[in-house]
Amino acid sequence: MAGHSQFKNIMHRKGRQDAQKSKIFGKLAREITVAAKLGTPDPAMNPRLRAAVIAARQENMPKDNIERAIKKAIGSEGENYDEIRYEGYGPGGVAVIVEALTDNRNRAASDIRSFFTKSGGNLGETGSVSFMFDRTGIIEYDRSVASDDAVLDAAIEAGADDVVSGEGGHEIYASTENYRDVAKALEAKFGEPRKAALIWKPQNTVTVDDETGEKLLKLMDLLNEHDDVQNVYANFEVSDALMAKMGG
Repeated sequence: MAGHSQFKNIMHRKGRQDAQKSKIFGKLAREITVAAKLGTPDPAMNPRLRAAVIAARQENMPKDNIERAIKKAIGSEGENYDEIRYEGYGPGGVAVIVEALTDNRNRAASDIRSFFTKSGGNLGETGSVSFMFDRTGIIEYDRSVASDDAVLDAAIEAGADDVVSGEGGHEIYASTENYRDVAKALEAKFGEPRKAALIWKPQNTVTVDDETGEKLLKLMDLLNEHDDVQNVYANFEVSDALMAKMGG
C-alpha cells in the first residue's frame, strides 16, 4: 500500500507539472456536470458532486467555472457524456484501468486502444483486470491537519477500513457502503479534505525494471493527457531513481 501511495503521489505531481490548466479545468468541469446531472445539483446532498467540487478547488478552479459546470447539468445546453471503463495490460503485463467520460465512444475506444498497442500492451474486455483491484473510497488530508494517532482514532471511530499516514499526508480508506458517512465524520472533525473519491485500489503491486517502468509511465502520461480520460489506475511500482527522473 505504501508503494502504491508513493507511486500515486509522484504521478500526481508529474500530472500537475505536465498538464495545462485549461485541460485540467475541462476534465473537472466535465465530471462536475455529469455528477450534477446524475444526482441533485447540490454538493451537500450529492457525494459524487461534492468530491468533484473538492477536486476543482484543489486545482484552484474559479468558483464561476464550478457554478457554470453545475448549471450546464440543469440546462438544456449541457453535453451528454457516457461513462466508460477500459481495462487492459500495459508493458510487463501490468494491469491498467482507465475511467473515461466521452461524447464519442468510437473516438475514445480507438484512441485508448492505440495507446495500449503503441506501448506494447493490449486493451482487454471489461472485467479483464478489475478483479485485481478493490473499489474503495479514499479521503485524503494534508500532513498538518493532525497527528497520525489522532487521524487513526478519528478514522476508526468513523468506520474506516484502513489509514496510511506518511510524509505526503493522511490517506483514509473506507468501503463503498461507508465512504460517505466516513467522509462526513472526518470533515466535521478536520475540515474539508484535499480529496474524497471512489477509486480502484490495487490488491497487490508488482515491481518492474526501469526500462519497463519508463514505458509504463509514458503510457500513463498518454492516457492522462487525453481529453476523455478522467482517471487511470495501475498496479505497478518503479524504482526511486526512475521516479525522480520521470517526475522532474
